[in-house]
Amino acid sequence: MTTTNTRDDTATDTAPRAVTVERIDLSPTSYTVRGRGDRWSVRFDRRVAVVCAALTTALAVVLLISLAVGDYSIGPAEVLRTLVGSPPDPLADFIVNGRRLPRALVAFLVGAALGASGAVFQSLSRNPLGSPDVIGFTSGASAGAVFVILVAGGSMLQVAGGAIVGGLLTATAVYLLAYKRGVQGFRLILVGIAAGAMLQSAVSYMLMRADLIEATGAQVWLTGSLNTRAWEHVVAVAIGMAVVAPVLLGLSRPMRVIEMGDDAATGLGVDAERTRVGMLIAATVLAAMAVAAAGPISFIALSAPHLARRLARAPGATVGSAALMGALLLGVSDLVAQWMLPSPLPVGVVTVSVGGLYLIWLLAREGRRHHV
Repeated sequence: MTTTNTRDDTATDTAPRAVTVERIDLSPTSYTVRGRGDRWSVRFDRRVAVVCAALTTALAVVLLISLAVGDYSIGPAEVLRTLVGSPPDPLADFIVNGRRLPRALVAFLVGAALGASGAVFQSLSRNPLGSPDVIGFTSGASAGAVFVILVAGGSMLQVAGGAIVGGLLTATAVYLLAYKRGVQGFRLILVGIAAGAMLQSAVSYMLMRADLIEATGAQVWLTGSLNTRAWEHVVAVAIGMAVVAPVLLGLSRPMRVIEMGDDAATGLGVDAERTRVGMLIAATVLAAMAVAAAGPISFIALSAPHLARRLARAPGATVGSAALMGALLLGVSDLVAQWMLPSPLPVGVVTVSVGGLYLIWLLAREGRRHHV
């Protein structure tokens, strides 16, 4: 399939050239959009696109259910009318737009941030256990956030700042300690696990030294909860993701290249260490934002990339589908935590319970594979 630019060439000599698509190469599994003169190209995997579309549809269904169910049930038609600005009554408007919609959007955004962060960390470490909660970066963000909560009272911006600073400091320390003529995945994970254990001890010490009321509030936050989430949390996480998303998009191709090894990356003109540092910073900021908005919710970052990769049958990390899978997992987990158990629980309790079983299965699967 070929498209041509019919503009007069003499006119383009003086006017800025617009981006035009010269051709599209089709294949059974993917298609590549190439620019004029092959100066740029974007490859789309058809199965990944189908998986992303299916996950987006599932997210819409989960959102509708989240807005409809509760102590005050609202029908799907009334929910849609409320969303478009024609609520059946003021109470429905308050419940949907003021209470349930912010909570659902925070769940989706936090889940997406964790899923994308987990995909990047697994690509960075080349290990299925490479996720921010396993290798200690979430613990660093939690330590920074708890310090701010106990010392400064903890507004949303203060907690976010403390979480990002704590996460980045932890990432820097782990990276430097794991560095030895480059960073190998197993060293990064081992150093990260040790750092996470020490940071958990630091958090426990801060809680013991804190006032009882402040310590109780911090402990509830540490379980990972979406209670009382409002529009300020939605805006904060959305802005953070809007800043980080272009960075991940720019690193997507180099990230796939370094999965083939440093020698192959160097041969293809990719600076492996610079790419790793950029990936590390972007993924750490995503994880820290998620921690600041909802507390340290475990196992979403670990499981979402695996599930997305298995659905898409992709060989490497797919950040977009992992983000959508993370959003779906956390949205469903929040529904279960609120309405499908005898009493409401923090969403972190549900993710830990399910994620622990998933981790056992993953370890057993990896053990069998290496044994064979």
